[in-house]
Amino acid sequence: MPQSQARFIIHAVFSTKNRAPFLKDPEMRARLHSYVAAILQDIQCEPITINSVEDHIHILSNFSRRITMADYIETVKSGPSKWMKSHGAAYAEFYWQRGYGAFSVSQSNVDRVREYIDGQEKHHRRISFQDEFRELCRRHGIEIDERYAWD
Repeated sequence: MPQSQARFIIHAVFSTKNRAPFLKDPEMRARLHSYVAAILQDIQCEPITINSVEDHIHILSNFSRRITMADYIETVKSGPSKWMKSHGAAYAEFYWQRGYGAFSVSQSNVDRVREYIDGQEKHHRRISFQDEFRELCRRHGIEIDERYAWD
């Protein structure tokens, strides 16, 4: 086969350090989402949807076969972190948590995951980030060590 074809879809999730509510302002969140989308396009990981609530972000994107997961996460965390800090004293102490969750999504589930991500504000009226993350890990067969999952 002379041509290589691949399609990987990633659902990445990570919170602000100690779940600090830096993302309370809806306008700032929208700007952050646009910034993350531009970064994803730069690394050939076409964004599908991005949404956040006050203390964490969800990213659904295609995943380029030319990048490692570690580089993907580093890129989508470091650039936006620096960008947030450039927006004044209110964001001077902005940091993402050290860890993250990254889950594969089959093409047949993209619409369902997109709806889930787009409905984050409603979803988090009844469930915390920690409980949501535990459930995502459980659904993907990942055991987490609670001692190291939260920072």
